[in-house]
Amino acid sequence: MNFSIASLLANFTDDKTLTLKAIQKKLHCDTDDNIRELQIALDALERIKVLEKEKGKYRRVSEDGVVEGKLRCSSKGFCFAIQDDEAADDIYIRESQLNTAWNGDRVLVRVTKEGSRRRSPEGEVKVILERANASVLARIKQENKAYQAVPLDDRLLFELSLEGEEKTLAEAIDKLAHVEVVRYPLAQDPPHGRVAQVLGSDAEDSSDIDIVYCKYDLPRTFSDDVMAAAQSLPNRVRKADTKGRLDLRDQITVTIHGTQAKVIDDALTVERDEDDNWKLGVHIVDVAHYVPIHSQLDREALKRGTAVYLGNEMIPMLPTSISTSLCSFVQGKDRLAISVIATLNSDGEVLEFEIQPSVISVDHALVYQQAQGILVRDDEEELAKLGLKAKDLKKLEPAYDLVERLNELSQIVRQQRMKRGSFELNLPEHEFPDDAKEPLASYASPKFQYDDEGLLGVIVVSSSLTARMMVTEFILLANQLVASHLKALGVPAIYRLHRTPTTSDVQELMKLAENMDINLELAEEESIYPMDYQRFTKQFAESPSEKILTYLLLSTFKPAFYGIHPDLHFGLALTDGYTHFSAPTRRYPDLMVQRILHAVFKDGRDRRSTRSKDRVNLRHSNCHGSINWNVLPPDINNELEDYIKRIVGPLSEREQLAQDAETDLEGLKKAEFMRDHTGAVFHGLITGVQSYGFFVEIEELLVEGLVHVSSLKDDWYEYRSRQQKLVGRKNRRQFRLGDRVEVQVKSVDYYRQQIDLVVVGGGSEASEDDITDEDYSIDNGEDLPNGDEEHVSDESE
Repeated sequence: MNFSIASLLANFTDDKTLTLKAIQKKLHCDTDDNIRELQIALDALERIKVLEKEKGKYRRVSEDGVVEGKLRCSSKGFCFAIQDDEAADDIYIRESQLNTAWNGDRVLVRVTKEGSRRRSPEGEVKVILERANASVLARIKQENKAYQAVPLDDRLLFELSLEGEEKTLAEAIDKLAHVEVVRYPLAQDPPHGRVAQVLGSDAEDSSDIDIVYCKYDLPRTFSDDVMAAAQSLPNRVRKADTKGRLDLRDQITVTIHGTQAKVIDDALTVERDEDDNWKLGVHIVDVAHYVPIHSQLDREALKRGTAVYLGNEMIPMLPTSISTSLCSFVQGKDRLAISVIATLNSDGEVLEFEIQPSVISVDHALVYQQAQGILVRDDEEELAKLGLKAKDLKKLEPAYDLVERLNELSQIVRQQRMKRGSFELNLPEHEFPDDAKEPLASYASPKFQYDDEGLLGVIVVSSSLTARMMVTEFILLANQLVASHLKALGVPAIYRLHRTPTTSDVQELMKLAENMDINLELAEEESIYPMDYQRFTKQFAESPSEKILTYLLLSTFKPAFYGIHPDLHFGLALTDGYTHFSAPTRRYPDLMVQRILHAVFKDGRDRRSTRSKDRVNLRHSNCHGSINWNVLPPDINNELEDYIKRIVGPLSEREQLAQDAETDLEGLKKAEFMRDHTGAVFHGLITGVQSYGFFVEIEELLVEGLVHVSSLKDDWYEYRSRQQKLVGRKNRRQFRLGDRVEVQVKSVDYYRQQIDLVVVGGGSEASEDDITDEDYSIDNGEDLPNGDEEHVSDESE
């Protein structure tokens, strides 16, 4: 089935009715098999009263007490349906009420019992909207001549009956395998699967990257149809392609990127005009010109949603024949672009801007180190840090003026961003010592993969990437200007949103900081603003505990996501809209924003009616505030609006999956390294304290492990929740947030990435006031949902 129930139901918005043919078209059901599967799904949904049919048209049935959520299950057999609305209650679902749903599935749940202050509401799964596990990592076993797969993830409470050749299955017994789900459970019949790949005797014997590919069911190749579509595209920019575009090939243009960048999708120009204003050009490669909506390439790109970075390996959103040739800026080659050309005054304020389809040619292709080297070329010591010599830069002399102007303007633009309240996090890059088999530095963190704020929703600074920040300022500005233009035009769009942290989380952060002798204050007692966070980060920078405080601050963030209305982006201190526009080869929302701009370029109506003589320039900011008509024709506007509504949720989920996969690979690398160093002693920082122990980050490696309270043999330690510490009753020794300790690696669970540590030194001495029982508390299950003592975190187990 080439669609899910979730994607089918996503078409029924605002009480609209749809014919079978309309649904077929929206879901691209163009074969007899697909049409038959769609009809079966519609009949089933009608039978259980999720849809109703009248006069040949289908309508979504609204039913009280039925909510949508994503299942999060425990290894002990109970699950919660987590609703998209963070303020909504989680619905407790007993194992008997799952109706074959699995952990991670998106479901419709009927609430069967209302919640109370101490108990969550209860419910049962009515419909499985979308399966999260198309495949599983599993150990193969044989029972009574039948072969079965036991998932490694103990939250998946089932076994799969295996199909396939006897010889293949026999060879896989007692080994770890990637098992594809052939059929999901049906009534009492268990799920069926087939062995797609045998990985090894166990997780530790398997390739870490293979584990991640299989665990997240990531695609390894493109289909023949997709590759054929990519190969059918031209291999150069043709003269006809440049028609109607702004020709910027005579402007000195530069790209600045990382040494490992596989795709270069942004370029920059800058100059001063006769009024001493800056004229900045941010040029983004025009992917939408080559990848039409609903085409074979587009459907594959939507399915993937985003590129995934697994160390030095990138799983692309589009075939590399597109993203590394026509859709990547190459020095000396003509390329199609969409250009944001802004005029800024000497204070960095935007006076006006325009967004144009263009054609450009890159004159200078620099990496970050070269750009930074140009800026410090008279300082031999700084050049040495960059691995450069003065003679290395001589050949780049034609780019000196351009890079210096870009650097000067970027500082001014940054001042404007900071003035409105935006803030930055000083997070270190991950590095492993020389004896690591593969330096983790090669497994770059996702936060450095994009030239904008990336996945975190906030700007991350690093001392070794100062030239990157120069590019980042301009990309952020371009994203902001595109969002403001789409909003002013009133056309459908995809916006990037970032919610305000909750008051309770921030208050907890303030308490913990106070324990570390740092007084954090909000400008308004019950309100939280980005400017508060900017002040916090400045205070952190003056503290020896900056790293731990920054991690604590990071833990208060809400995840960034995509939406259809302009709204707050907390990390960037923007209240009127922000979008992703700058990485269309790697993020589908960026590609979609390009398509919306093309719709404006081609079909946008620049006056109220054909009788009106007053026209506006839809490509220029001077039209803002002058438009009181629908810019796009109704059919185009409605099609875009309907499509965007359906895809923003899945795109946010796909981005989260990519981030989880990238983080998981990094965690496996860390676990592998620590397993090889069992028994070694490291210096660490206490980053979290719970009743069952405390977490320590090994500072040299940025690896976190747990010191379980049972390993503290020298005394009986009591947990003080308000002070986030464990205090010894007799010896007055304490382990509190921010304390430095020496730890020894006791054991490592490679697959679960759990590192057990024991303390061999460090901690601090408690004061007399701390040797009381007044603040003693422990996680004993009293406040657990439904009074269920099983509902504890996996970490506490």
